[in-house]
Amino acid sequence: MGTSALLSLGMRAMFANQAALQTVGQNIANANVAGYSRQQVVLTTPEGQFTGAGYFGKGVNVQTVTRSHNEFLTREAAAAKSQAFMDTSMQAQLTQLEKVFPTGEDGLGQATNDFLNAMVDVTSRPSDPSARQVVLGKAQELAARFQNAGQQLADLQAGVVSDLSADVKTVNELAKQIAAANDQIARSAGSNHTPNDLLDKRDQLISQLSQYVQVSTVESSRDGSIGVFIGGGQRLVLGSQAEQLVVTADPYDGARAQLSVTEANGNRVLDDSTLTGGSLTALLRYQNTHLQDARNLLGQMATSLATRVNDQQALGVDLKAQAGGPLFTLAPPTVLPASTNKGDAKLTATITNGAMVPALSFVISADPSGTPDSYQVAVRPSGTPTTMNKDQIEKAYGISLSMTGTMQQGDSFLLEPVANASASFKRALDDPAGVAAAAPIVGTANVNNKGTATIDSLYAVNKNFDKTKQPATIQFGAVNPADQSISYTITLADNSSYTGSWKAGGVIGNDPANGVDLGFELRLNGAPREGDTLSTQVSDAVVSTNNGNAKAFLALQTDTFVGKQLQADGKLSRGQTITEAYAAAMADIGSRVQGSQYLAQVSTSVASDAEATRAGQAGVNLDEEAARLMQYQQSYQAAAKVLQTAQNIFDELLSIVQR
Repeated sequence: MGTSALLSLGMRAMFANQAALQTVGQNIANANVAGYSRQQVVLTTPEGQFTGAGYFGKGVNVQTVTRSHNEFLTREAAAAKSQAFMDTSMQAQLTQLEKVFPTGEDGLGQATNDFLNAMVDVTSRPSDPSARQVVLGKAQELAARFQNAGQQLADLQAGVVSDLSADVKTVNELAKQIAAANDQIARSAGSNHTPNDLLDKRDQLISQLSQYVQVSTVESSRDGSIGVFIGGGQRLVLGSQAEQLVVTADPYDGARAQLSVTEANGNRVLDDSTLTGGSLTALLRYQNTHLQDARNLLGQMATSLATRVNDQQALGVDLKAQAGGPLFTLAPPTVLPASTNKGDAKLTATITNGAMVPALSFVISADPSGTPDSYQVAVRPSGTPTTMNKDQIEKAYGISLSMTGTMQQGDSFLLEPVANASASFKRALDDPAGVAAAAPIVGTANVNNKGTATIDSLYAVNKNFDKTKQPATIQFGAVNPADQSISYTITLADNSSYTGSWKAGGVIGNDPANGVDLGFELRLNGAPREGDTLSTQVSDAVVSTNNGNAKAFLALQTDTFVGKQLQADGKLSRGQTITEAYAAAMADIGSRVQGSQYLAQVSTSVASDAEATRAGQAGVNLDEEAARLMQYQQSYQAAAKVLQTAQNIFDELLSIVQR
């Protein structure tokens, strides 16, 4: 063994410790860089050199530089981040949606009550133009609030499309960068060393991509590249090739958007149900579920209210002794054909019962059996198709369909009965004299009656009212001791008669459950006695003092004309008043907001913990690095001392030889 071996040992030790110091310095420099993984030099001892005196060491080798990386923790942190971004994005969107349903005086419920309450003065002064003008003013304010809510929903929809486009642009750029990183990593595959900084960069890009859509990754054992997949297996990045996402128009409604991936044979739509996590998923689900539900809830209220008010207006008589014209107008149901339809079929829809129109959207497609006037009806977005004929649809939903042309198999239409009703809600009546405050029927009590009964209100309630069967007489019978009800008999002008029973607070003439449905409703004050009579007649000649229909408008505040449903026994459910319907809509949206807030808090906390766990293993601890810096500095100095000693020995040998 000569001094050359000692020199070699010192040089190897100095190089190894210098490499370690350089790596420690790299760690310290990147301690605050997001996504950086701590690096460490791997030192190994080479095989010793055999001599007659045994094996002597040959120093130390720098084998490679590794990074502290845990694939499982990295993947879990990215997945948790993706879920957190989806939940926080959904919370932000729902918080904006909640503003469309204000409470108190700014709400639609209050505006509706103000409109109906304006009829109070009209009942007191039926011919007063100022009282009638107040009604029209409140009607205009109600219409403006519906329109404003509809416009806000349209603006939110436009915002969703804009956000989707911006996010897709970012996703495509990230996908390109991941593909480029894959290419660089694959090029270094033959060096037997890992490009740590490139791997960190790729992991960070995948983490950023997870903010927009949750991904799954598969690493190639051949070249180290990673395949990135979304939507249950749809390829986004494979090797150095990146697919492009695009925002395409909904096949029915161009104002709405869907997410597609560009392929060689065209764009393929990604179903939002297959996407998980990320802001893109949140935006699509918000658009397809929450925003659409809000449009339908508002539209249902607008449709039910306008239909009910117009129907009652038509049953009354205005100051010109004419039947009342429409007080409100709104757009008819929207029917949009799919862009892929091949047939020449055109489908139109008409509301026949505003109280039954649901807050839903439907996809109408051809019946596979080819039965005329029969369709496949599915609630959008994910309802199961049900075969229904035209009459069944009208009976269940209050919507009449009309088809022209031929619908081929595979053709479909989007039916939105009420989605655009709120934005199109307008006041149609401008003339105060056109308010139909008078009822088409009036009544009087016989002056010889012995009871205390007087007429509180009398007005038409449906189209069964027939003027040709007036005048009519109502005669009361004996009191039933069992329930204190009083029997009565209504005799019409054509001598037909109907019998029923009346109790305090009850109505006469409108009791379908007991076979009396004459289209008018009579309420009494006091109580009649046996033998008392009332008479009714048409009111065309006394419209200026008649306030019967104005009282009918006041009764709409407690009328359940919103959201009636056909039950299994063939009867209709109770439905809701307009105030109840608005309160239920606010509660529905409010519960969604609260749910999204809770989920956002939980998922954000989970993501923070997952990232902390990942960083705890892969991140840089400055205290540890400072200790290592001192360790390797001392080792370097010791190696330099070995080299210096070897140099001194070599110099001493040279001086001995020179002597």
